[in-house]
Amino acid sequence: MRTQPQYIISQLEIHNSRLDKEAILESAMVEDLDEFFDGLRLCLDKLVTFGVKEVPVKDVDEGQGLAWEAFCELTAGLIKRSITGHAARDAIKLSMDIATQEQWNGWYRRILQKDLKCGVSEKTVNKVAKKMKRPEYHVPVFECMLAHDSANHEKKVTGVKLLEPKLDGVRCITVIDYEAREVKQFTRNGKPLENFKHITDALEKCIDDFGRSYVLDGEVVSNDFQSLMKQVHRKKDVQADDAKLCLFDALPLVEFKTGVSIMGQRRRSNMLKSFGKMLEDTGCVEIVPYTEVDLDTMVGEVEYKDYNAWAIEQGYEGIMIKDPDAVYECKRSASWLKQKPFIEVSLQVIAIEEGTGRNQGRLGALICEGTDDGKEIRVNVGSGFTDEDRDSFWADQDSVVNQIVEVRADAITRNQDGSYSLRFPRFLRFRGFKAYEKI
Repeated sequence: MRTQPQYIISQLEIHNSRLDKEAILESAMVEDLDEFFDGLRLCLDKLVTFGVKEVPVKDVDEGQGLAWEAFCELTAGLIKRSITGHAARDAIKLSMDIATQEQWNGWYRRILQKDLKCGVSEKTVNKVAKKMKRPEYHVPVFECMLAHDSANHEKKVTGVKLLEPKLDGVRCITVIDYEAREVKQFTRNGKPLENFKHITDALEKCIDDFGRSYVLDGEVVSNDFQSLMKQVHRKKDVQADDAKLCLFDALPLVEFKTGVSIMGQRRRSNMLKSFGKMLEDTGCVEIVPYTEVDLDTMVGEVEYKDYNAWAIEQGYEGIMIKDPDAVYECKRSASWLKQKPFIEVSLQVIAIEEGTGRNQGRLGALICEGTDDGKEIRVNVGSGFTDEDRDSFWADQDSVVNQIVEVRADAITRNQDGSYSLRFPRFLRFRGFKAYEKI
C-alpha cells in the first residue's frame, strides 16, 4: 500500500532535524509519490493562490475519502477563479465532507491554506530533488531581480547606463493575471501583500488593456515610510489609502516564471512606459522615469553627477544604475547597481602619508584641504587607488603635492572642534587629467 500524504506530513512534523526531513522526502521520491509532490507544488508555489482566506477544520471522523483527482478539480477551479464566493465555500465544504478527517486536516486543508506546518520549504524539496535526480519534483521558487551595491562593482559603472531614482518604500511584485482576471501582489520573498486593495482594484480595471499576463516590478511608497511599514501586514484597521505603486520594470508572467526575460532593460523600460497612459487615470500607479547617460563621455559624467545631485535634492534614497541591454534575472545581478547619494569636491593635496601593512613603502593616503560650500575641509583620502597608483604617486611625490584632486564622499561631516571632513572619501582623479591617466 502506498504511503499516504498526510502520514508523510505527520512524520515531517515530528522530526525537527533537517537531515531527517530530507530523508523522509527522499523516501517519498523513491516511492514515486507523484500526488504528494504535486500537492507540495500547489502549496509551496507562491504564484499559485486559491482566493480563499478561511478553510474549515473537519471535527468529525466521517467521510469515505476524497480522491486526489477530485481535489485537483477543486483547486483548478479556485486557481482560475471559476469558483468564487459562496460557490467556493460550498465546494470546499463538500470536499471536506467527502474526505476523511485525517486526510482533510492533515493534507488537503494545509494545501488550501498554503501552509504545510511541517518545516519544509520549496528550497528543501528542490535540494532533495536535485540530489535524487528527480527534476519533475522541482517546486518553483519565488524570486525577483535584486541589485548589487555599486561600491563593490565600480568597474561596471562605465559605458551607457540607465539611471533611476532609488525609492524608499516596500518592494512589490504585482501579477496581472489576465486569464484569472485578477491582480495579486507579493513582497520580494513571495509573501502576499493584501493591504493595498485600492491599487489592485484600480489595476483590475485595466486588465483588458494589458492583453496578457504580466509581472510589474516596483515599490509601494507613501508620504511616511514608517507609517507605511505599519500597514503592510496589518490584519484590520488598515490605513494605506495614500500609498501608491511606482513601477520600474515589467515582463510577461510566463518569463517571470522561467526566471529570466527575453527583452533587455531598455526595451522593458520602454514597454513599461507605454503602459503609462492606461495607468495614469488610476491615481495610484506611476511609472518611474529613467535617464540614459554615457559614462565614457565628459557629457555623460556631468549628467551623472547632476542626476545624483537631483536625487539628493529630491530626498531619494539614492540612484539605480542599470545596464540597458541586460535581461531581467530572478536573482541578485550586477546588471542592477544601487548607489547611495554622493558628493564630489575638489581639494588640494597638501601632503602625502605613507601606508601601513601591505601599503608600507608606498602611498597610504593623500592629505587634502579646500573649501566647499563655505566649509573648510581637511581630510585624509586613503581609498580609490590602484596598487599602481600607490606606487607611482609615492615615487613621484613632488608632482602630486599641490595638485587639485576630485574626491567623492557620502557627505560633508562636522568634527567636534567645528572643522569639517568627509564621510567615506574616495579618490576619483586629478582635475584636468583624463580619467585614470597617471602622472
